[in-house]
Amino acid sequence: MEPMNLLVIMGDEHSNKALGCYGHPLVKTPALDRLAAGGARFENAYTNSPICTSARAGFATGRYIHEIGSWDNACPYTGEVPGWGHRLQANGNPVISIGKLHYRNATDPTGFDEQILPMHVRDGVGSLTGSIRDKLPVQKASKLAGEIGPGETSYSNYDLDITETSCHWLEHDAPNGAGRPWMTFVSMVSPHFPLKAPAEFFEMYPLDRIPLPKSHAMDGRPRHPWIEAFREAVPSDDYFDDEKRRIAIAAYFGLCTFLDRNIGGVLESLEKSGLAESTRVIYLSDHGENLGARGTWGNGTMYEESAAVPLIMSGPGIPAGKVVSTPVSLVDIYPTILEAAGVEPGADDAALPGSSLFGIAVREDDGQRAVFSEYHASGAETASYMLRNGRFKYIHYVDFPPELFDLEADPEELNDLAQSPEHGPILREMEASLRGLVNPEEVDRIAKRDQAALIERHGGREAVLNMGISGATPTPGNYADDDY
Repeated sequence: MEPMNLLVIMGDEHSNKALGCYGHPLVKTPALDRLAAGGARFENAYTNSPICTSARAGFATGRYIHEIGSWDNACPYTGEVPGWGHRLQANGNPVISIGKLHYRNATDPTGFDEQILPMHVRDGVGSLTGSIRDKLPVQKASKLAGEIGPGETSYSNYDLDITETSCHWLEHDAPNGAGRPWMTFVSMVSPHFPLKAPAEFFEMYPLDRIPLPKSHAMDGRPRHPWIEAFREAVPSDDYFDDEKRRIAIAAYFGLCTFLDRNIGGVLESLEKSGLAESTRVIYLSDHGENLGARGTWGNGTMYEESAAVPLIMSGPGIPAGKVVSTPVSLVDIYPTILEAAGVEPGADDAALPGSSLFGIAVREDDGQRAVFSEYHASGAETASYMLRNGRFKYIHYVDFPPELFDLEADPEELNDLAQSPEHGPILREMEASLRGLVNPEEVDRIAKRDQAALIERHGGREAVLNMGISGATPTPGNYADDDY
């Protein structure tokens, strides 16, 4: 494939269930729909960990989370494990970031020539509460339900700044024709909570058209015991009633459209710059959003809402209007970026688990390709792991029963087949495949050991709980108590 510029755009907490081109009947995403129509849409793409910091560390390095020890939101990427940015820099390709990174700080050598408007974890430490795993603390979870509806937030304003800066960079500062191809990473925050959308976008979604979440407690459907433990530790849904649920979901939809508007502006500037014919574009998210399903909000589960992500690729050499069914994940971005820039894989790259999306996009669908995800963070009494292989998804919980879903017959994951004698052989085969990738119990032990040591370095359990830090990462330079 001919080397050329690459623009990677990332949303935050954007479920693949919340885009028009992925089939949502209400959510308006015209810019992303156009991008998909002109390129390839990967309908089975996954995060390698459904939480911000871990997902982004895996994205940067092309490695699974247990290989790099980025267990939770207090284990940010430092550049110690080389990533695709380092490989591009060594090859002489300009590498720029604009917006959220969620690494440790702006001075670590994380593979960027320049970080513009970067957001990193709070104080270079991150959210320590999620590292307490010996006995899960009950988190203060009322704020999510209190910050919903129409309105601006520091996050939505930050996204406007990222958009304006990205547009200016593309139109005025991007290298044009001289030297090696550039790679620019534009990373926005929407539709991450707080679930408040600018009024124009919130009003696009009347509440009487907003469906309530599936498999909620009130429908009488039993839930998996690991999920019940998760809900007890992160009891966000306890502060919602049906009206608030509809308001929050409408705001999330509005944030998805707000994000799409901003992405549309960036893509318009790419056209204005005259670089569109020499630039490929990838859109993806770090993870999804549960949005009330099974009484959970945020991320942290292996269900499709949280673990599946949108992934769209467009530009020269990419088939237009292609829908790719082969399962892929964020670890596939590393070799994709190298191929886009014309960087030959090195000896250290051979052991990485990913494959370039360019090859996957042009080949016949591979129904047997397996992708893997894991979670060791906030609300997880024990580690959870996911293996997607063909039509089946296997979820393994340490010390809890597994789950098995047939995503072709049951895309909403309402019918757990793990106890079905008919599916026993598939369950055993999936578990064996998972154990070929990871020792679930041993990795759970190592993660908890590392997290316990981290908590001790910060004064111990009670000291961390008494810090009283809530919400998510503040925007650059903004540490207001009510900020996210």
